[in-house]
Amino acid sequence: MSRWERLKRWLVTLRRIIRGGCINFVRNSSLSIAAIAVMVITLTIVLSSIIANATFTNTVSQITDKINVSIFLNDSVTKVQADKLTEDLKKLPNVESVEYLSKEQVLENFKKQNSEDAEQLAAISATDKPLPATIHIKPRDTNKIGEIKTYLDKPSITALQKYPTSYSGNTKIAVDNITHAADFLQRAGLAGVLVFAVISMLIIFNTIQMAIFNRRDEITIMRLLGASTSYIRGPFVVESMIYGIFSAVISIVLLNALFIVSSSTLQASSLGLLDINYANQYFGKYFWLFLTLQLGIGIFIGTVSSVVATRRYLKFKTTK
Repeated sequence: MSRWERLKRWLVTLRRIIRGGCINFVRNSSLSIAAIAVMVITLTIVLSSIIANATFTNTVSQITDKINVSIFLNDSVTKVQADKLTEDLKKLPNVESVEYLSKEQVLENFKKQNSEDAEQLAAISATDKPLPATIHIKPRDTNKIGEIKTYLDKPSITALQKYPTSYSGNTKIAVDNITHAADFLQRAGLAGVLVFAVISMLIIFNTIQMAIFNRRDEITIMRLLGASTSYIRGPFVVESMIYGIFSAVISIVLLNALFIVSSSTLQASSLGLLDINYANQYFGKYFWLFLTLQLGIGIFIGTVSSVVATRRYLKFKTTK
Protein backbone atom coordinates (compact mmCIF):
# COMPACT_ATOMS: atom_id res chain seq x y z
CA MET A 1 0.00 0.00 0.00
CA SER A 2 1.42 3.37 -1.03
CA ARG A 3 1.91 6.27 1.30
CA TRP A 4 -0.92 8.20 -0.36
CA GLU A 5 -3.33 5.29 0.06
CA ARG A 6 -2.40 4.93 3.74
CA LEU A 7 -2.95 8.66 4.24
CA LYS A 8 -6.29 8.51 2.42
CA ARG A 9 -7.37 5.54 4.53
CA TRP A 10 -6.33 7.34 7.71
CA LEU A 11 -8.31 10.45 6.73
CA VAL A 12 -11.40 8.35 6.03
CA THR A 13 -11.07 6.68 9.44
CA LEU A 14 -10.57 10.06 11.12
CA ARG A 15 -13.66 11.44 9.40
CA ARG A 16 -15.70 8.46 10.56
CA ILE A 17 -14.45 8.88 14.13
CA ILE A 18 -15.31 12.60 14.16
CA ARG A 19 -18.68 11.91 12.57
CA GLY A 20 -19.36 9.17 15.10
CA GLY A 21 -18.45 11.48 17.99
CA CYS A 22 -20.76 14.22 16.70
CA ILE A 23 -23.61 11.73 16.19
CA ASN A 24 -23.15 10.37 19.70
CA PHE A 25 -23.15 13.92 21.07
CA VAL A 26 -26.49 14.70 19.39
CA ARG A 27 -28.02 11.25 19.95
CA ASN A 28 -27.28 11.29 23.66
CA SER A 29 -28.44 14.84 24.16
CA SER A 30 -29.64 14.35 27.75
CA LEU A 31 -26.34 12.86 28.86
CA SER A 32 -24.44 15.47 26.84
CA ILE A 33 -26.32 18.29 28.57
CA ALA A 34 -25.59 16.74 31.97
CA ALA A 35 -21.90 16.34 31.18
CA ILE A 36 -21.65 19.89 29.83
CA ALA A 37 -23.45 21.27 32.89
CA VAL A 38 -21.00 19.55 35.22
CA MET A 39 -18.03 20.74 33.20
CA VAL A 40 -19.38 24.31 32.97
CA ILE A 41 -19.68 24.44 36.76
CA THR A 42 -16.21 22.98 37.11
CA LEU A 43 -14.54 25.33 34.63
CA THR A 44 -16.34 28.33 36.11
CA ILE A 45 -15.17 27.42 39.61
CA VAL A 46 -11.59 26.88 38.45
CA LEU A 47 -11.44 30.16 36.51
CA SER A 48 -13.17 32.04 39.34
CA SER A 49 -10.58 30.64 41.74
CA ILE A 50 -7.78 31.85 39.47
CA ILE A 51 -9.26 35.35 39.21
CA ALA A 52 -10.00 35.48 42.95
CA ASN A 53 -6.45 34.36 43.75
CA ALA A 54 -5.02 37.05 41.46
CA THR A 55 -7.29 39.65 43.09
CA PHE A 56 -6.29 38.57 46.59
CA THR A 57 -2.64 38.67 45.58
CA ASN A 58 -3.05 42.20 44.23
CA THR A 59 -4.77 43.35 47.42
CA VAL A 60 -2.11 41.73 49.57
CA SER A 61 0.64 43.33 47.45
CA GLN A 62 -0.92 46.77 47.95
CA ILE A 63 -0.90 46.17 51.70
CA THR A 64 2.62 44.77 51.91
CA ASP A 65 4.00 47.52 49.65
CA LYS A 66 3.16 50.00 52.39
CA ILE A 67 5.15 48.06 54.98
CA ASN A 68 8.58 49.47 55.71
CA VAL A 69 11.03 49.92 58.57
CA SER A 70 11.86 53.46 59.67
CA ILE A 71 14.97 54.54 61.60
CA PHE A 72 14.71 57.79 63.56
CA LEU A 73 18.16 59.35 63.85
CA ASN A 74 19.60 61.41 66.66
CA ASP A 75 20.04 65.12 66.00
CA SER A 76 23.78 64.61 66.52
CA VAL A 77 24.06 62.24 63.54
CA THR A 78 25.92 63.95 60.71
CA LYS A 79 25.03 63.72 57.03
CA VAL A 80 28.15 61.66 56.45
CA GLN A 81 27.10 59.12 59.07
CA ALA A 82 23.58 58.99 57.65
CA ASP A 83 24.89 58.45 54.12
CA LYS A 84 27.17 55.63 55.28
CA LEU A 85 24.32 53.95 57.13
CA THR A 86 22.14 54.29 54.05
CA GLU A 87 24.76 52.65 51.83
CA ASP A 88 25.29 49.83 54.34
CA LEU A 89 21.56 49.16 54.47
CA LYS A 90 21.33 48.97 50.67
CA LYS A 91 23.81 46.09 50.76
CA LEU A 92 21.52 43.90 52.88
CA PRO A 93 20.02 41.05 50.79
CA ASN A 94 16.43 41.66 51.88
CA VAL A 95 16.48 45.42 51.29
CA GLU A 96 14.77 46.65 48.11
CA SER A 97 15.26 50.39 48.60
CA VAL A 98 16.43 52.90 51.19
CA GLU A 99 15.28 56.53 51.43
CA TYR A 100 16.89 59.18 53.63
CA LEU A 101 14.81 62.18 54.71
CA SER A 102 16.34 65.15 56.48
CA LYS A 103 14.58 66.86 59.40
CA GLU A 104 13.33 69.55 57.04
CA GLN A 105 11.91 66.98 54.62
CA VAL A 106 10.23 65.05 57.41
CA LEU A 107 8.62 68.23 58.71
CA GLU A 108 7.40 69.20 55.24
CA ASN A 109 5.89 65.74 54.67
CA PHE A 110 4.20 65.90 58.06
CA LYS A 111 2.58 69.23 57.22
CA LYS A 112 1.34 67.90 53.87
CA GLN A 113 -0.14 64.79 55.44
CA ASN A 114 -1.89 66.85 58.16
CA SER A 115 -2.80 69.87 56.08
CA GLU A 116 -6.43 69.67 57.22
CA ASP A 117 -5.66 69.10 60.90
CA ALA A 118 -5.27 72.54 62.45
CA GLU A 119 -4.41 71.20 65.90
CA GLN A 120 -1.54 69.08 64.61
CA LEU A 121 -0.15 71.94 62.55
CA ALA A 122 -0.38 74.31 65.52
CA ALA A 123 1.38 71.83 67.78
CA ILE A 124 4.21 71.22 65.35
CA SER A 125 4.66 74.95 64.71
CA ALA A 126 5.10 75.59 68.45
CA THR A 127 8.28 73.50 68.57
CA ASP A 128 11.62 73.86 66.84
CA LYS A 129 11.89 71.00 64.33
CA PRO A 130 10.93 68.23 66.75
CA LEU A 131 10.81 65.51 64.11
CA PRO A 132 14.10 63.64 63.60
CA ALA A 133 15.79 62.78 60.32
CA THR A 134 14.45 59.43 59.15
CA ILE A 135 15.60 56.54 56.99
CA HIS A 136 12.84 54.43 55.38
CA ILE A 137 13.75 50.85 54.47
CA LYS A 138 11.55 48.87 52.07
CA PRO A 139 12.05 45.09 52.40
CA ARG A 140 12.00 42.70 49.45
CA ASP A 141 10.25 39.97 51.41
CA THR A 142 8.09 40.97 54.36
CA ASN A 143 8.36 37.42 55.69
CA LYS A 144 12.07 38.07 56.31
CA ILE A 145 11.74 41.54 57.76
CA GLY A 146 13.22 40.21 61.00
CA GLU A 147 16.63 40.04 59.28
CA ILE A 148 16.59 43.82 58.89
CA LYS A 149 15.51 44.26 62.50
CA THR A 150 18.40 42.06 63.67
CA TYR A 151 20.86 44.25 61.79
CA LEU A 152 19.36 47.44 63.22
CA ASP A 153 19.64 46.06 66.77
CA LYS A 154 23.43 46.16 66.60
CA PRO A 155 24.89 48.51 69.24
CA SER A 156 26.65 50.60 66.57
CA ILE A 157 23.29 51.21 64.84
CA THR A 158 21.14 51.74 67.94
CA ALA A 159 23.60 54.42 69.11
CA LEU A 160 22.52 56.51 66.11
CA GLN A 161 18.79 56.18 66.82
CA LYS A 162 16.72 58.71 68.71
CA TYR A 163 13.71 56.39 69.04
CA PRO A 164 13.17 52.64 68.51
CA THR A 165 12.58 51.60 64.92
CA SER A 166 9.02 51.58 63.57
CA TYR A 167 9.20 47.76 63.53
CA SER A 168 8.66 47.30 67.25
CA GLY A 169 5.90 46.93 69.84
CA ASN A 170 2.32 46.84 68.55
CA THR A 171 3.46 47.87 65.06
CA LYS A 172 5.67 44.78 64.86
CA ILE A 173 2.75 42.56 65.90
CA ALA A 174 0.47 44.16 63.29
CA VAL A 175 3.06 43.83 60.50
CA ASP A 176 3.74 40.20 61.38
CA ASN A 177 0.01 39.42 61.37
CA ILE A 178 -0.46 41.07 57.97
CA THR A 179 2.54 39.20 56.55
CA HIS A 180 1.36 35.83 57.82
CA ALA A 181 -2.19 36.46 56.61
CA ALA A 182 -0.93 37.46 53.15
CA ASP A 183 1.22 34.35 52.88
CA PHE A 184 -1.69 32.16 53.99
CA LEU A 185 -4.12 33.71 51.48
CA GLN A 186 -1.72 33.20 48.58
CA ARG A 187 -1.15 29.56 49.50
CA ALA A 188 -4.85 28.96 50.13
CA GLY A 189 -5.77 30.47 46.75
CA LEU A 190 -3.31 28.25 44.88
CA ALA A 191 -4.44 25.18 46.83
CA GLY A 192 -8.08 26.00 46.01
CA VAL A 193 -7.35 26.09 42.28
CA LEU A 194 -5.56 22.72 42.43
CA VAL A 195 -8.29 21.10 44.52
CA PHE A 196 -11.07 22.22 42.18
CA ALA A 197 -9.06 21.05 39.17
CA VAL A 198 -8.67 17.56 40.66
CA ILE A 199 -12.33 17.40 41.67
CA SER A 200 -13.36 18.44 38.17
CA MET A 201 -11.36 15.64 36.56
CA LEU A 202 -12.94 13.08 38.89
CA ILE A 203 -16.46 14.33 38.17
CA ILE A 204 -15.98 14.42 34.40
CA PHE A 205 -14.27 11.02 34.49
CA ASN A 206 -17.27 9.45 36.24
CA THR A 207 -19.70 11.19 33.89
CA ILE A 208 -17.92 9.93 30.78
CA GLN A 209 -17.53 6.48 32.27
CA MET A 210 -21.30 6.40 32.75
CA ALA A 211 -21.76 7.32 29.10
CA ILE A 212 -19.45 4.49 28.05
CA PHE A 213 -21.28 2.04 30.33
CA ASN A 214 -24.61 3.00 28.74
CA ARG A 215 -23.15 2.05 25.35
CA ARG A 216 -21.45 -1.15 26.45
CA ASP A 217 -23.54 -3.24 24.01
CA GLU A 218 -22.47 -1.04 21.13
CA ILE A 219 -18.83 -1.43 22.15
CA THR A 220 -19.22 -5.20 22.38
CA ILE A 221 -20.69 -5.38 18.86
CA MET A 222 -17.86 -3.24 17.49
CA ARG A 223 -15.37 -5.55 19.18
CA LEU A 224 -16.99 -8.62 17.61
CA LEU A 225 -16.83 -6.95 14.20
CA GLY A 226 -13.06 -6.53 14.59
CA ALA A 227 -12.87 -2.81 15.33
CA SER A 228 -9.58 -1.68 16.84
CA THR A 229 -9.34 -0.14 20.29
CA SER A 230 -8.43 3.26 18.86
CA TYR A 231 -11.41 3.18 16.51
CA ILE A 232 -13.78 2.33 19.35
CA ARG A 233 -12.27 4.94 21.64
CA GLY A 234 -12.12 7.68 18.99
CA PRO A 235 -15.81 8.75 18.99
CA PHE A 236 -15.80 8.94 22.79
CA VAL A 237 -12.73 11.17 22.73
CA VAL A 238 -14.29 13.41 20.07
CA GLU A 239 -17.54 13.57 22.05
CA SER A 240 -15.61 14.51 25.19
CA MET A 241 -13.72 17.22 23.30
CA ILE A 242 -17.06 18.64 22.18
CA TYR A 243 -18.12 18.68 25.84
CA GLY A 244 -14.99 20.68 26.64
CA ILE A 245 -15.46 23.19 23.80
CA PHE A 246 -19.11 23.91 24.59
CA SER A 247 -18.42 24.04 28.32
CA ALA A 248 -15.51 26.47 27.90
CA VAL A 249 -17.54 28.87 25.76
CA ILE A 250 -20.57 28.75 28.08
CA SER A 251 -18.36 29.19 31.15
CA ILE A 252 -16.55 32.24 29.78
CA VAL A 253 -19.87 33.78 28.68
CA LEU A 254 -21.37 33.26 32.15
CA LEU A 255 -18.37 34.84 33.85
CA ASN A 256 -18.42 37.75 31.43
CA ALA A 257 -22.12 38.32 32.14
CA LEU A 258 -21.44 38.06 35.87
CA PHE A 259 -18.75 40.74 35.74
CA ILE A 260 -20.95 43.02 33.61
CA VAL A 261 -23.78 42.72 36.15
CA SER A 262 -21.48 43.14 39.15
CA SER A 263 -19.81 46.23 37.73
CA SER A 264 -23.16 47.92 37.12
CA THR A 265 -24.96 46.89 40.32
CA LEU A 266 -22.33 46.80 43.06
CA GLN A 267 -21.74 50.24 44.50
CA ALA A 268 -18.75 49.25 46.64
CA SER A 269 -15.46 48.72 44.90
CA SER A 270 -14.45 45.86 47.16
CA LEU A 271 -15.89 43.11 49.30
CA GLY A 272 -13.36 42.41 52.02
CA LEU A 273 -10.15 41.44 50.27
CA LEU A 274 -11.94 40.89 46.95
CA ASP A 275 -11.60 44.04 44.86
CA ILE A 276 -14.46 43.76 42.36
CA ASN A 277 -13.12 46.52 40.12
CA TYR A 278 -9.69 44.91 39.89
CA ALA A 279 -11.22 41.46 39.25
CA ASN A 280 -13.34 42.94 36.44
CA GLN A 281 -10.34 44.70 34.88
CA TYR A 282 -8.19 41.59 35.26
CA PHE A 283 -10.81 39.45 33.53
CA GLY A 284 -11.21 41.95 30.69
CA LYS A 285 -7.46 42.34 30.22
CA TYR A 286 -6.86 38.60 29.86
CA PHE A 287 -10.22 37.66 28.31
CA TRP A 288 -8.80 35.91 25.24
CA LEU A 289 -6.15 34.19 27.31
CA PHE A 290 -8.83 32.93 29.68
CA LEU A 291 -10.94 31.74 26.76
CA THR A 292 -7.98 29.84 25.35
CA LEU A 293 -7.20 28.48 28.81
CA GLN A 294 -10.80 27.34 29.30
CA LEU A 295 -10.82 25.64 25.91
CA GLY A 296 -7.52 23.95 26.67
CA ILE A 297 -8.62 22.79 30.13
CA GLY A 298 -12.01 21.63 28.88
CA ILE A 299 -10.55 19.65 25.97
CA PHE A 300 -7.77 18.27 28.16
CA ILE A 301 -10.10 17.11 30.93
CA GLY A 302 -12.53 15.58 28.47
CA THR A 303 -9.82 13.85 26.43
CA VAL A 304 -7.88 12.47 29.39
CA SER A 305 -11.02 11.33 31.18
CA SER A 306 -12.42 9.58 28.10
CA VAL A 307 -9.09 7.90 27.29
CA VAL A 308 -8.72 6.59 30.84
CA ALA A 309 -12.36 5.54 31.09
CA THR A 310 -12.39 3.72 27.75
CA ARG A 311 -9.06 2.08 28.47
CA ARG A 312 -10.35 0.68 31.74
CA TYR A 313 -13.59 -0.55 30.17
CA LEU A 314 -12.00 -1.97 27.03
CA LYS A 315 -9.37 -3.72 29.12
CA PHE A 316 -12.09 -5.22 31.23
CA LYS A 317 -14.01 -6.37 28.18
CA THR A 318 -10.88 -7.92 26.73
CA THR A 319 -9.94 -9.88 29.83
CA LYS A 320 -13.48 -10.82 30.81
